[in-house]
Amino acid sequence: MLKKITLLLISFSLTAFVFTGCTKKESKGTVKLVYVEWDCAVASTHVAKAVIEERLGYTVEVLPVAAAAMWQAIGSGQADAMTTAWLPVTHADYLAKVKNNIEDLGPNFKGAKIGLVVPSYVTIDTLTDLNSNIAKFNNQIIGIDPGAGLMKLTEKYIKKNGVDAKLIEGSGATMTAALKDAIDKKEWIVVTGWAPHWKFGRWDLKILKDSKNEFGAEETINTVVRKGLKDDMPEVYNFLDKFNWSNVDISKVMVANQEKRADYNKTAREWVKENKEKVDNWLK
Repeated sequence: MLKKITLLLISFSLTAFVFTGCTKKESKGTVKLVYVEWDCAVASTHVAKAVIEERLGYTVEVLPVAAAAMWQAIGSGQADAMTTAWLPVTHADYLAKVKNNIEDLGPNFKGAKIGLVVPSYVTIDTLTDLNSNIAKFNNQIIGIDPGAGLMKLTEKYIKKNGVDAKLIEGSGATMTAALKDAIDKKEWIVVTGWAPHWKFGRWDLKILKDSKNEFGAEETINTVVRKGLKDDMPEVYNFLDKFNWSNVDISKVMVANQEKRADYNKTAREWVKENKEKVDNWLK
């Protein structure tokens, strides 16, 4: 896995150089950000990229990877930072493997939640209800990428409770596509889900109540950096340490990113421009 990450990062660096190497203003250096292709992570990573490039004068390379590879890249020092560590539950296993080689800067978003999500027209409200009505969902739970912590928790939930359901692997995109199709047809569907996510702004949905905390209580989304970043790039470290935003902030970026032919970098730059006071506070 480590060799694969190395090759990915080298390949990405070479590609990025082609597009960023011939800029008019000399860069102070290169910052490598890694993230999982979840909508909240796309939003936070590209906003961080915009701030670091436009306000601090660095070149930023962003690389989407699987969750395990993201943590390993930070732990090995092959990447500098990420803004999408779900703690204390979802990414607990990943953190345990690299905790001595990373620095957790704390939450950049509070009130995050994971679980199983259904359209509001589905007449069940709890995980207990789901267990006894799983046949109405064709004995399927529509999932995302197989390496995600949410998928591991869902597998554990199915096994622990003897739920007669198959967890369907896919991606965030395939999950929302299946959700849209079912809603258009007013069919029952249950998907692995999390908030913040743009789907809650697009459709009327609910996270099934989890009285036993099968999927954990509310979480925070934290910024995590490699050891040594504070010494190597103190102003980048300072920004990442202060970076935090609200559900309103991140939702605006996520919804804009769902527009046809949306450019993540452009969306992020526009948000940064429109929120100068907030960004200024991150850079103090």
